[in-house]
Amino acid sequence: MQSNSAKDDSDEMEIIPSEHNGTVHDNKNEDSGDIHRAEENQKSNIDPNLYLYDDDLETRPHISTFISSIANYENTIPAATDPDAKPAAPSARMGTLIGVFLPCIQNIFGVILFIRLTWVVGTAGAVCGFLIVLTCCCVTMLTAISMSAIATNGVVPAGGSYFMISRSLGPEFGGAVGMLFYTGTTLAAAMYIVGAVEIVLTYMAPWASIFGDFTKDADAMYNNFRVYGTLLLIFMGLIVFVGVKFVNKFATVALACVILSIIAVYVGIFDNIHGNEKLYMCVLGKRLLKDIPLDNCTKEDSFMRDIYCPDGKCEEYFLANNVTKVKGIKGLASGVFYDNIWPSFLENGQFISYGKNAVDIENTNGQSYNQIMADITTSFTLLIGIFFPSVTGIMAGSNRSGDLADAQKSIPIGTICAILTTSTVYLSSVMFFAGTVDNLLLRDKFGQSIGGKLVVANIAWPNQWVILIGSFLSTLGAGLQSLTGAPRLLQAIARDEIIPFLAPFAKSSSRGEPTRALLLTIVICQGGILLGNVDLLAPLLSMFFLMCYGFVNLACAVQTLLRTPNWRPRFKFYHWSLSLIGLTLCISVMIMTSWYFALIAMGMAIIIYKYIEYRGAEKEWGDGIRGMALTAARYSLLRLEEGPPHTKNWRPQILVLSKLNDNLLPKYRKIFSFATQLKAGKGLTICVSVIKGDHTKITNKAVDAKSTLRKYMTDEKVKGFCDVLVSQQIGEGLSSVIQTIGLGGMKPNTVIIGWPYSWRQEGRNSWKTFIQTVRTVAACHMALMVPKGINFYPESNHKIGGNIDIWWIVHDGGLLMLLPFLLKQHRTWRNCKLRIFTVAQIEDNSIQMKKDLKTFLYHLRIEADVEVVEMNNSDISAYTYERTLMMEQRNQMLRALGLNKKENSKVDSQNDEKRNSIDLDGPENADTPETTSNKDESTEKADGDFKSSVKPDEFNVRRMHTAIKLNEVIVEKSQDAQLVIMNLPGPPREVRAERESNYMEFLEVLTEGLEKVLMVRGGGREVITIYS
Repeated sequence: MQSNSAKDDSDEMEIIPSEHNGTVHDNKNEDSGDIHRAEENQKSNIDPNLYLYDDDLETRPHISTFISSIANYENTIPAATDPDAKPAAPSARMGTLIGVFLPCIQNIFGVILFIRLTWVVGTAGAVCGFLIVLTCCCVTMLTAISMSAIATNGVVPAGGSYFMISRSLGPEFGGAVGMLFYTGTTLAAAMYIVGAVEIVLTYMAPWASIFGDFTKDADAMYNNFRVYGTLLLIFMGLIVFVGVKFVNKFATVALACVILSIIAVYVGIFDNIHGNEKLYMCVLGKRLLKDIPLDNCTKEDSFMRDIYCPDGKCEEYFLANNVTKVKGIKGLASGVFYDNIWPSFLENGQFISYGKNAVDIENTNGQSYNQIMADITTSFTLLIGIFFPSVTGIMAGSNRSGDLADAQKSIPIGTICAILTTSTVYLSSVMFFAGTVDNLLLRDKFGQSIGGKLVVANIAWPNQWVILIGSFLSTLGAGLQSLTGAPRLLQAIARDEIIPFLAPFAKSSSRGEPTRALLLTIVICQGGILLGNVDLLAPLLSMFFLMCYGFVNLACAVQTLLRTPNWRPRFKFYHWSLSLIGLTLCISVMIMTSWYFALIAMGMAIIIYKYIEYRGAEKEWGDGIRGMALTAARYSLLRLEEGPPHTKNWRPQILVLSKLNDNLLPKYRKIFSFATQLKAGKGLTICVSVIKGDHTKITNKAVDAKSTLRKYMTDEKVKGFCDVLVSQQIGEGLSSVIQTIGLGGMKPNTVIIGWPYSWRQEGRNSWKTFIQTVRTVAACHMALMVPKGINFYPESNHKIGGNIDIWWIVHDGGLLMLLPFLLKQHRTWRNCKLRIFTVAQIEDNSIQMKKDLKTFLYHLRIEADVEVVEMNNSDISAYTYERTLMMEQRNQMLRALGLNKKENSKVDSQNDEKRNSIDLDGPENADTPETTSNKDESTEKADGDFKSSVKPDEFNVRRMHTAIKLNEVIVEKSQDAQLVIMNLPGPPREVRAERESNYMEFLEVLTEGLEKVLMVRGGGREVITIYS
């Protein structure tokens, strides 16, 4: 699909077609005829209607060929293949619900919902608890908006946030964040495993403790978590190693458990609207007690006195307060919500009690007896860190983009709907829990006051086992998903070869499984399990996810502010300010939650970044950081010197070649307006004029011309530089400018040159200079734009409506697709609609071709109407022969008679009158041009003396036929278009005056009857891509 200009150059030297025209024969002409016939045999398969583009079609594919190559397009980048792995079955094409919404729901709802949310609500109160949940949900919602923009800016293969960040911000950022995301996912598996063990040991089978009664010793509890967590990790690791299919099937069961458990909680809240008479707590004064049977919950009971009066001397608080039974679940109708509005933050070792009276919460004698104490110092920010893992999992949809039928539609809708759904559940749960459960029971983290029962489970309907079994299975499923996804993420990073020491983990097993990466994941996960406490694991993994989400927001903000041409998200409801707010929230939450954990995560990211920068493999992914380098100073120039920009960063860096008149004023002022509209104020623009003469003698003229050029640029708001070159020959001067202009990576890649309107009157030099410039631009691998009818182009302060028509004949890098998109970024062209026309050859299926072209435009995120024009292979008309004959007669007369420049102009004028075609867009014509191409008998009378002895050259006839036929179709479809953009046919390979003059005539015929035309020729590289 990519053109090879170097090959074009070599072809020019090897194949030199020549013309013969029947009257003057010599050995050279006979040789040319032989070559001519050989070429004709070689190119017999070219559509007669496209013969003008025959040289281009050898290296640049016809649109039908190019489009057919993407007809069976798969929206995944081929991964590194494993020779031992079995071929993968074709992936299912999932919709929004199955592919994005439900996986996100499953990943977002997790263990924190069941075992910590009630504690968070009780500790923070309804107001602060609501703000905690809302803050976390805002972080994920803003991140989801940024992620949706990135995910819909082309195809995002599997890899989720790692792929998006690495391809947007570069391999250094991508590798660092990828490793953070991998670490976070691995620690999430550890948290799920510890949470699952906590559910079993604390609420389902407390008798299984191997370190004694953990209700009286927190260390014993955490040691149990470490031992059983290690055993469960080994078991789950074996499942992942042996049966990934089981993991995927179990995901459905886990999702069902989550949904059923949440429904059971909601039903239970309303079922217990007047409270639950079966659940009571024992309270001493205002302090909550544990391990007290309700029958013994009186101050006079011997059981209580044995605890508080062990030596006959009773504890002071026991003597001063009564012992009461308090209903744990009071119901929405009780008004307990008002008791749970304000926060009750405690320090480690303080008693859980009503109110904030120091007498009730402070442990003055160092004995806890059976009173429940806070096992951790709580604060608003700490609770954010503990709760935040409950809202992670929003990347589940983007990770499956390769399996989605329409990822660009499903990812934004599915992810945002999942976040809205889960946020609604969380926020409503905060209110319902605060309005249903007593404050002391909410703050009892492990349910010790009610016999080691899970608070949420006792709210649920019909009984607690629905929640216990459901939460355990869902937590187990989430852990299996993390253990399955983390090794594959590590393998993806290793396969990108950006971190050399990870190379061993890129290898797959004989079954295609990332076994080595799985082993490393299990080792890291074991380290998390050894912490043994969900409340320590949750803030730590929150740091890694917050870092990852922060960089997603940064990537979106950078791409939006840079306004790179490739940044065309289908998701339109984003803004750079939202991304910056999301980034600020991520950083703020990290620092507020745990500044030392935040430093650990940031330090890890910086170390990996620096390692990749100095030791990692060089990668060019078209990222935003390298896009920013286009506008930076010395350091960026040195970086840009490393190589050409990636396709995603390609933008037209324009060199405007402005012709000066005799008064040293730019001849076509609107060429500057066009450059401004094309750049929309972004990128590099250099305007250059060449003056003929000796620089030592006309230095003052050059200075004046440069001053005038600068004034024109200022008037037309062209942001860039200008210069004037003095040269003995205009053509040589232009060639020097094109070859040497620019500095380092800040070199123009696109040339705009005006059409030589009066090339017939001015003799050979005008079109010779033009064609020489076209050849030089092609040799320098630069793109070329030739605006014709420039005086009819709109002013930059005008707004126009209508159509911009693109006639896409030959694919030369996608420049024809990119240019109208860039023009529409300017207010002048913003209201115009795009229409794309392409020509179907005889063997093409025009219906399929149109469908494939629409698919291609959809992936490019470009909205345009598509039409495939079928051109019949009609016989060459008499008019075509006559037009060709007149063209050749002109060349013969000039060559045979050896006319000087003045006489040439006279003959040109005579032939022009006989041809009855006017110069459409000459600067002298201020009015709208009329096309007069009379095909009557008057043309037969032209140059009668020559006609009898001249037979038109077959090559010229076929090219003229192409020009006339294409022009008829283009005029029919696009005569009223505001702008017609078409491929510029390549110049003749043979440097002969007749060939070059004929080429100019073909272009005139091709564009007859069109007011504003932009002829475009690519520079031999892809400038537009479907990938993000």
